[in-house]
Amino acid sequence: MGEVAVLFKVYADSGQEDKVGNEIKEQLKPQAMQFEEVAFGIKVIKVMFVHSDTSGSSEIEEMIKKIPGVNEVEIAEETLI
Repeated sequence: MGEVAVLFKVYADSGQEDKVGNEIKEQLKPQAMQFEEVAFGIKVIKVMFVHSDTSGSSEIEEMIKKIPGVNEVEIAEETLI
C-alpha cells in the first residue's frame, strides 16, 4: 500500500479566504497550505493532503465543500508517493 498526495485549489467567497483557510486548518489538518493571488485580487487557497491509496480524495473534497464560505474546490494535482 502506498500514499497519495493531493493538492486542492479552494476558491472562497470574496474576503472570506482567511476565514476559510483557518477552518480548513482546524477541521482537516492539511500537510501544507498556502494562499496564491490568481488575478485582480482573487485568491486561491492551495491545500495539500496525504492519505492512504485505499481511501479516495473525493471524501476530502466533500469535507472542504461543507466549510462555510467555500465556492469551489478542484483537484489540481494527485500523485502516488
